[in-house]
Amino acid sequence: MNSAPRFHNLVASAEELAGLIGVPSELAIKKQQSQLDPHMTRFIAESPFVLLGTVGKDGTCDVSPRGDAPGVAKVLDPQTLVIPERAGNRRADSLRNILETGRIGLLFLLPGLGETLRVNGRACVLRDEAVLATLTAQGKQPLVAIGVEIEECFLQCAKALIRSHLWQGEQQKSSLPSFAQILIDQTQIPGQTVESLHEAIEESYARRLY
Repeated sequence: MNSAPRFHNLVASAEELAGLIGVPSELAIKKQQSQLDPHMTRFIAESPFVLLGTVGKDGTCDVSPRGDAPGVAKVLDPQTLVIPERAGNRRADSLRNILETGRIGLLFLLPGLGETLRVNGRACVLRDEAVLATLTAQGKQPLVAIGVEIEECFLQCAKALIRSHLWQGEQQKSSLPSFAQILIDQTQIPGQTVESLHEAIEESYARRLY
């Protein structure tokens, strides 16, 4: 691997950064809260999708999507929420990172809405039966869930989603090959074919969402 630095003209301090981009407005600072207000609680109740960011003790970062019916996370009180761990590929990258550092960052999205909700805080992997029972979906109770103790939360403006035309994406056709073809190219598992893998993926989507 080439050990030479890829980039050379770097920003080296917070002061230098502020000199380049400026400082946040009073509004941008004061909108940050230490707990959910009624607007944020309603946002989470209507959100079917959240991006979940974690970091391991070695500094390895991970961002993982979580999707469900509206209310992808359950608010227990203004400083606490839980996210069910539904069926997946069992890599458990997010859960392992949480076990190591107990830190989490969340970005909640609402389809069609440009603004997003950011929530940061401490996290744990829980097995509380009383909590897990409330997270049952499609007749299946999750084995574990992620508990979040909120330290800061605020609504993010819509500029990024406006620039990306994210919610107009249905009109765009991707040029990517199928997910099965991509996985075949990446893994090169002997005996695995695009057709058999595609069938397995579709079967998983149809029967093992929960």
